[in-house]
Amino acid sequence: MVSLRVDCAWESCKGHGFFGWSRNRGLERRVADESAVMTGSPTRQTGSISIRNVSKTYDPAGACVTAVEHCSFDIEAGQFATIVGPSGCGKTTLLNAIAGFDTISSGEILIDGAVISSEKKQIRPGPDRVVVFQNGALFPWKTMMDNIVYGPVRQKRMTRHDAERIAVELLKRVGLVGVQDKYPGDVSSGMQRRAEILRALINQPIVMLLDEPFRALDAVTKSVMHRFLLGLFDDSPRTTLFITHDLEEAIFLADKVIVMTTRPARVKIVLEVDLPRPRTMGITRSERFRQIKESLLEVVHEEALKAFQSGEREMA
Repeated sequence: MVSLRVDCAWESCKGHGFFGWSRNRGLERRVADESAVMTGSPTRQTGSISIRNVSKTYDPAGACVTAVEHCSFDIEAGQFATIVGPSGCGKTTLLNAIAGFDTISSGEILIDGAVISSEKKQIRPGPDRVVVFQNGALFPWKTMMDNIVYGPVRQKRMTRHDAERIAVELLKRVGLVGVQDKYPGDVSSGMQRRAEILRALINQPIVMLLDEPFRALDAVTKSVMHRFLLGLFDDSPRTTLFITHDLEEAIFLADKVIVMTTRPARVKIVLEVDLPRPRTMGITRSERFRQIKESLLEVVHEEALKAFQSGEREMA
């Protein structure tokens, strides 16, 4: 594995995020303190992720397909990391293991130093780790409000009244005023994506896991979603792992870019992106952004070519 660091001495500018969100997990049980929930009161940062020599083999007694092999990397608490790599290389397998949806064959996954997954141990999914999926997961038969408040109400961590009061304020802050009574099919894909992120946040997670959430969006809507997500992160940084095929998206959003090899997934390069925050779209046209992109293009292209050639052999 190669580790790169690209430093930028740019002058940081002031900016505004979309809304604040407290990182105080105690508010999950004390939702009456809405001021702290809505303003992002500073607390001790949590949510560090450590992937230690993780491997995952499907059907070891039969087809024996290795999706992830000897994979190791770390994400600091409050850091935004992106993973890029060829289709089918094992990125989603790794994300599902962190979320608790899948097991691993060997190695360890730790959050804040505690093992959540190993060959002998598996902690079930919980509100501390929430996932925003590529294809969307809003209940089509529930209103936008019902979708957003579903988690904390279902888990009895908030009353319906408290959850709705917080949700209304969040909807206002992300430009979704007046849609709470609409159904997902009645609003745009961008609005659906924002609602899904709010539904994840209202659970007060310490880790956000996003699996290509903007892949199906057009370029303009994707740009809006980037600004929304970065505004959210700037207001209240929380550990975020974001899977994407889009290298520019990966660099623009992240503090750290992790490039994976073709299957079985291993870490090829970890690049620390030291671009200033808050970020605007203008930074993608800068010389520094171009240099960062060029430093990654060759290795990403190399793995994409390997995946393409492998696919051709499998089809032959």
